Amino acid sequence: MSFADASPQTYIGVVEDLGKRYTVFCRVAFDGVEYVGRLWFAEQGTPDVGVPDRAAMPGRTREEVLNFARRLTPDELGLRQRRAFAEKRQYIRLRRVTDEILGKIRYLNQIALSKNGGILDDATAVREFEITEKQLHEYIDRLRGYAGVSGSGLE
Repeated sequence: MSFADASPQTYIGVVEDLGKRYTVFCRVAFDGVEYVGRLWFAEQGTPDVGVPDRAAMPGRTREEVLNFARRLTPDELGLRQRRAFAEKRQYIRLRRVTDEILGKIRYLNQIALSKNGGILDDATAVREFEITEKQLHEYIDRLRGYAGVSGSGLE
């Protein structure tokens, strides 16, 4: 058994605001208790990583969270997009890599719990630990380049 990435992006839809189009996607992670999703809004045609909605969407399963996100109406997505941009973080790339690091740390704990609970065999757990630790080092290597860079870092 191999665990999937804790936070893949899933396309939800498109919203328009002030003449701009934003792709809406949901990132879902398991926090050790429940699955938690967060909507992200990325302006189409730009390399920007997007802006997260501050509201989290919890669920018992990944699919439950995604179904909730998919049921949001275009008006509700638009309201969430406007709220996200009104509260836009200044150092979005640094925040995103920090979120990724925290997600990977949680994932390391899940691997250990699964190994200790007999869900994962030793060889699979070691492989998952190595992959995740490598990903953590890659994220940490990015921190210096993102620190102090406002916006998406691509202006």
